[in-house]
Amino acid sequence: MAILDIKKIRLEKLERIKQAGINPYPAKTKRTHTIEEALSNFAKFSKAKKKVILAGRIRSIRGQGALVFLNFEDGTGKIQSLLKQDELGEQYKFFLDNFDIGDFIEISGTLFETKRGEKTIEAASFAILAKSLLPLPEKWHGLQDEEERFRKRYLDILMNEEVREMIKKKGIFWNAVREFHLKNGFMEVETPVLENTTGGADANPFITHHDALDIDIYLRISAGELWQKRLMVAGFEKTFEIGRIFRNEGMSSEHLQDYTQCEAYWAYSNYEDMYRFLQECYRFAAKKTFGTLKFKIRGFDIDLDGNWPLIDYAQEIQKQTGIDIWKDGEDGMVKKLKELNVEFDGRNKERLIDSLWKYCRKKIGGPAILINEPKIVSPLSKSLKDNSAITERFHFIIAGSEVGQGYSELNDPIDQRNNFEKQQALRNAGDKEAHMADYDFVEALEYGMPPASGHGFSERLFSFLMDKPVRECQIFPLMKPK
Repeated sequence: MAILDIKKIRLEKLERIKQAGINPYPAKTKRTHTIEEALSNFAKFSKAKKKVILAGRIRSIRGQGALVFLNFEDGTGKIQSLLKQDELGEQYKFFLDNFDIGDFIEISGTLFETKRGEKTIEAASFAILAKSLLPLPEKWHGLQDEEERFRKRYLDILMNEEVREMIKKKGIFWNAVREFHLKNGFMEVETPVLENTTGGADANPFITHHDALDIDIYLRISAGELWQKRLMVAGFEKTFEIGRIFRNEGMSSEHLQDYTQCEAYWAYSNYEDMYRFLQECYRFAAKKTFGTLKFKIRGFDIDLDGNWPLIDYAQEIQKQTGIDIWKDGEDGMVKKLKELNVEFDGRNKERLIDSLWKYCRKKIGGPAILINEPKIVSPLSKSLKDNSAITERFHFIIAGSEVGQGYSELNDPIDQRNNFEKQQALRNAGDKEAHMADYDFVEALEYGMPPASGHGFSERLFSFLMDKPVRECQIFPLMKPK
């Protein structure tokens, strides 16, 4: 039967319910227990013939003459109910004529166990809580088309236990990340989402307009990096934020335009302190969420509890491509990238180096820690004491991708100003992902910021541990309007 025909029939049922003087969408239920509570206390309640009132969505209806069995569920569990014609009288026919799979129902009765061992509530009475006008997807097939699944994600979640469990795991994951930071003395903060200038990443921002101030502003591209560093200036030594960030860039199995990220900053520490801290954070969150530290991700066997080797940035590129990024020029890099069939944008040296690295990264299973990143591709991080061309920055590599990073943060205001000016020149030349110059932040640094390290990682890590595309791991992925 066509959807519109089913809806027409259900609208007729809705009208009959109203004509019976019943509100099909009441504001309150008389529920006394959740289904989980009823099942947990089943022996006690059934022995005492205690009356309980349960509520939930009907998921199946099976009629057997003067008997109807139905299964219904709330957010805590599922239970069977038995409706008897001789017990309910006229209400029995009213149920058969007007209730459907998908409706929300309230059932009052006592608990018993059937001969087949099925825990059941025998209905002494029932009431409608919400009438459904459209049918649920067929139980065994659900929503097959990916676009339809994402567009009607609420149905995908309802019909697909795997998706429902993924959402629960995601909540556990971020709570574990929060718990780990808090128990290690970090203070959770909230920093602005709307900014006059964006900072903290190489990314193209979204632009919007602030009507009250009559100015164009940006949605942030990091979880408050420059704001959290201002808090270092203000005297807070350990801060972190878990929040939404926005990047107006392409979509892929690893990239989205709005997603959740965690960033933290730690005064009087350096990048080595931070990567050791973050290793333990990943292990803690993974264990709490999945109960294991061993994963199969994109064909790689990953053991978070094993050794995380240090990988030198330039040495790895030379090892895999033969290019020495310190000696070879742009022409040689362009030639090699073409030879490797790697797409790249322009002949800007830092972009060419970055493209070479991304080619190499895909072959590293990990977990591994990338270090010694060149200053040219990492202008916001502090240089090594004995080599100004190399930064104190790290990336975590898992299954050929970067799933977290950190720095010894730059706290020299003069160096920071010079780097901003170079980035702004690139931006003025058309590089939309170059850093914007934030001279208010430079002024904050001039008041003095202690040595510090920072880290950042996004929900990409969770999607990798799930071994699913990141879009699949969002509860409600962004969709084009129909």
